[in-house]
Amino acid sequence: MSGDLMTNEIYLAFAHPKERSEASEVDMVHDRISLRDHIVEVEIGAFQSERGIKQRICFNIVVEVRPVDHDFDDDVDRILSYDKVTEAIMVELNLERLNLLETLAARIADRILIEPQAIRVFVRIEKLDRGPGALGVEIVRSNETKKYRLSSKDSSHFISPEIFVLTNEAFSSEQLRKSIDTIENTGKSAIFCVGLPSENYPRVAQNQVQRRIDYLAIEQNAWKLAAYDKRCVVVETKTELDWAVKNGKISVWAPAKMLLDAKNPPNFDLRQILTLSEWLANEFGAEYLTVIGDIPNNDCSIKIETIPLS
Repeated sequence: MSGDLMTNEIYLAFAHPKERSEASEVDMVHDRISLRDHIVEVEIGAFQSERGIKQRICFNIVVEVRPVDHDFDDDVDRILSYDKVTEAIMVELNLERLNLLETLAARIADRILIEPQAIRVFVRIEKLDRGPGALGVEIVRSNETKKYRLSSKDSSHFISPEIFVLTNEAFSSEQLRKSIDTIENTGKSAIFCVGLPSENYPRVAQNQVQRRIDYLAIEQNAWKLAAYDKRCVVVETKTELDWAVKNGKISVWAPAKMLLDAKNPPNFDLRQILTLSEWLANEFGAEYLTVIGDIPNNDCSIKIETIPLS
């Protein structure tokens, strides 16, 4: 590669998306709308140091658009306006807490490409407070690549899993073993929810610290259940649970990550396992919970089916 070409490639790699868009045209020059240096404070990031705080995120977006009819009469409702771009950002930021800028960029691009006028979108997102410079990602998406991504996904209809709520006494019970056998024989999916362990574990005065300890205690209990039956696989992310549900697998929910990543984190008492399980049921559209053992129903709004321990 010649020196001039390499210099140009490096320049374009760090140039504004508008310039990259212009440089990558092959057939015709499209109309564009752009959003430059749009800064929002948001909680995002995979590191523990990024949780519980907001940081500045800078958005630069260029959308290539189909030209409007010359008779559009200066009507804002007939064009892809700047508001649609900023709206796409805010909608995705408000849906849930995200760990990765890559995920956020892809979702914003897909939302913009819903607009009939949009052809291709360049999205650059940068964190401004993680170091002496800006740290970020830049992606390019088009309606063609969007169609490919959608067609490559599993197109099967959504399946709601059966969600079991287990008392600690149920771990080694015959009722649980029979339930697992039935689930496996029918090829259905199931998610098992466990609560805090019966054994003593650390207690501290700080509420936030205690909540993290409680999460760890629940997850240790999940691994304890997994030790009783190898068919019970501990899962912590929504993505993994989605995959397990679609593929007829049995999962034991380790709740910490999903609860911490929730856009509006629930603040219920973790000692109330039914409340915790109901939150998961709502996430997956489950219509009822199956309880193995004796758990008091503390005003749980979802239907409860009980399998008593003999």
